[in-house]
Amino acid sequence: MSTASLTYPPARSSTTHLAGLVWTLIRTDFKTRYHGTIQGFLWALLKPLTMFLVLMGVFSFIFASEPAYRLNLIIGLFLWDFFVQSTTMGLISLHVKGYLLTKAKFPAWIIVVTSISNALITLVVFFVIILVALTVSGRAPAPWAVALFFWYLILFISIVIGFSLATSVWFLRYRDLNQVWDVIIQAGFFVAPIIYPLSILPEHFHKYLYLWPPTPVIQFARAVLVTGAAPTLKAHLLLTGEAATVLFVGIAIFRRYAPRAAEYL
Repeated sequence: MSTASLTYPPARSSTTHLAGLVWTLIRTDFKTRYHGTIQGFLWALLKPLTMFLVLMGVFSFIFASEPAYRLNLIIGLFLWDFFVQSTTMGLISLHVKGYLLTKAKFPAWIIVVTSISNALITLVVFFVIILVALTVSGRAPAPWAVALFFWYLILFISIVIGFSLATSVWFLRYRDLNQVWDVIIQAGFFVAPIIYPLSILPEHFHKYLYLWPPTPVIQFARAVLVTGAAPTLKAHLLLTGEAATVLFVGIAIFRRYAPRAAEYL
């Protein structure tokens, strides 16, 4: 069996076949994560809900006089958690499930993309929770704000997929990459304005912080949901361009190295 056949689908592959394969991998990841639990799907819902309620309760006590900061912090923490979980799993995805490439013919990118499914489920649940919480508190975002927030999530997912595609094939060759990424993630938590408002830093530093992908997503999400202010058209174009660049670069790197992935498993 040639290595090329392990990366690209055979001629008889259909959209239905690929969709079934994607669903099988997502379901398997989900079952593996909650293996041994009585109600796996219930835990998938309860985990982000519990985390939200705990954070809301704690920060309501600590920052009682600053409700906006409390919401900004929670939004930042959830978006950051998705970024960390999904990029970490995406990086090691081919290494962990590469054995599947030797057992069946299907596109290798499916393994990488489906590896972020558990983190994506948590993000979707959070998306619903934050909208419900804002509505109940009398701060329901306008329809345009919800639409923009959804767009930011799509761009964020695109960034994660692009990163995961590139690093998944690199990790097969350079096994220290996950350690390097751990260090970057730890430093990146303080680069992104999660626990502090970006306004406390001199404005000429902002453009550098916006190069770190979580920063614009967190800032824009806070703007539309908490303050009800839409970022400028230029800001949206820059974020969209950043997401598109990361995604296409990731695809290009993956297409170059994936055909020989089986040699490094």
